[in-house]
Amino acid sequence: MTNNSARVRFDGRLVIVGFGSIGQGVLPLILRHLSLTADRITIVTANDAGRAAAVEQGVKFVLEPLTHDNFKRVLTPLLGRGDFLLNLSVDVSSVALIRLCREVGALYLDTCIEPWAGGYTDAALSPAQRTNYALRETALALRTPGIRQPTAVLTHGANPGLVSHLVKQALLNIAADTGHETQVPTDRRGWGELAQALGVRTIHIAERDTQVGSSHKRQNEFVNTWSVDGFVSEGGQPAELGWGTHEHTFPRDGKRHDKGCGAAIYLGQPGVATRVRTWTPKAGPFHGFLITHSEAIGIADYYTLLDNKKQPVYRPTVHYAYHPSDAAVLSVHEFCGRAYQIQDSKRIMMDDITEGIDELGVLLCGHKKNAYWFGSQLSINEARQLAPFNSATSLQVTSAALAGMIWAIENPNEGVVEPDDMDFRRNLEVCMPYLGPVVGAYTDWTPLTDRERLFPEDLDLTDPWQFRNVRVS
Repeated sequence: MTNNSARVRFDGRLVIVGFGSIGQGVLPLILRHLSLTADRITIVTANDAGRAAAVEQGVKFVLEPLTHDNFKRVLTPLLGRGDFLLNLSVDVSSVALIRLCREVGALYLDTCIEPWAGGYTDAALSPAQRTNYALRETALALRTPGIRQPTAVLTHGANPGLVSHLVKQALLNIAADTGHETQVPTDRRGWGELAQALGVRTIHIAERDTQVGSSHKRQNEFVNTWSVDGFVSEGGQPAELGWGTHEHTFPRDGKRHDKGCGAAIYLGQPGVATRVRTWTPKAGPFHGFLITHSEAIGIADYYTLLDNKKQPVYRPTVHYAYHPSDAAVLSVHEFCGRAYQIQDSKRIMMDDITEGIDELGVLLCGHKKNAYWFGSQLSINEARQLAPFNSATSLQVTSAALAGMIWAIENPNEGVVEPDDMDFRRNLEVCMPYLGPVVGAYTDWTPLTDRERLFPEDLDLTDPWQFRNVRVS
């Protein structure tokens, strides 16, 4: 058994909604770390994928897609006070499930704030209404200050989720390495002041997946190392990023929101059509997709400092920069060429992966030592040794979902919380044994490195960490 210190007592029942690659990967971790027997677990899912894994572990498997009309009828008999709903689905409203859990007294965790089916692509909705910003504002509106409510953890997978905890540890590492004496902050203002004092201007969630399978991607097939439907859904949303106070030039296609926290903007094109420059230690510099993720909004919001007039005086620019597996990149290109219509065939690589790593971390830029990446370099071989039914990609997500569940069980009356609101040390304690090598690395690379070598470009030479320099035109 790995990480015995994270064995936690849980006396309730567990309902897992959705049982794709992440559900199948997290189930053995749950059985390993929670005092929960298989007979107290029910899986409710929209398709038959994973049935064999559920049966093998003795877990009840209910094949019934959840809709706005039937979710209460299906779930209410399975949930009560002290139980837990783990939402790993697509096309099932997170807000609806949180409200149901609140009614019955159950705990809740998801890895993404989901709308009902069609919410990402409904032509009747404006682009602003289809953003993660809008979904987040709707979910946060469920908060009830001063009233104790069952804990509902929003967006706690690898990213969003784990990366928020990596940012905090990275800030402490940079502070120590630059001689900035500091105590561990105890609130969001303290963390914002630390990031400001260190000079952090930009935070990339920088990920390079090098896992390859034994068979090539075929025409009219979407191949990925995690949920195809999940990737396609978020990839088709508008590209979103937390918008920093250091930025000089607003994007030509940028749009601001007219309500809410104001920490993020969106672009007039989908994330799968938007590329950015970034860096990881093993991959070096590369182009990644600016896929919308809740952490780009949540982290930017969390680290915002306001003046007496409630105007932001400090906020980092935050966004995802994702280079998925090579097969997934080819799938994305084909998907875009089909005017964002999903291919007829879908395949999640798992047992057929032959080699590779998922290098996932946070790149904090603009401080005295230029840029610092801190994260996981988990290989497929190590992932298979650590937990069954997992790839390198899925184990980074499933271990973080487990950590969030444990935190919720240990803190059962916190209401609606985001990853940045949680104890980063407790979450890292649970995750670390499943992340392979966790490394920190400084780099002299910037988005201006070797630019204009072949062609002149429209660059901001006064500050390398301007989004104008990061974005690939």
